[in-house]
Amino acid sequence: MPTYVVLLNFTDQGIRTVKETIQRADGAAERAQQSGGSLQVYWTVGPYDLVGILEAPDDESATAFLLEVGTRGAVRTTTLRAYDREEMSGILERLG
Repeated sequence: MPTYVVLLNFTDQGIRTVKETIQRADGAAERAQQSGGSLQVYWTVGPYDLVGILEAPDDESATAFLLEVGTRGAVRTTTLRAYDREEMSGILERLG
């Protein structure tokens, strides 16, 4: 299953309602699970307020999930596709 590193920042709305951040993260994790994936959320200090590790059945499912998260207005996301060792090995085998 593809893995994505999701870097998140609170919007103005998200920081105003920051006391709800744990409940929002729990709800997002439930929605990810219902769509066949998983989500782990970490709160961070630095240029990003949160980091998520998302596993989704495919790119389309991940994109739909992240768009849904974005429409709620509490965070903005930057998403990176991550490859595990096995996937990277397959990619390297394709090199000439």
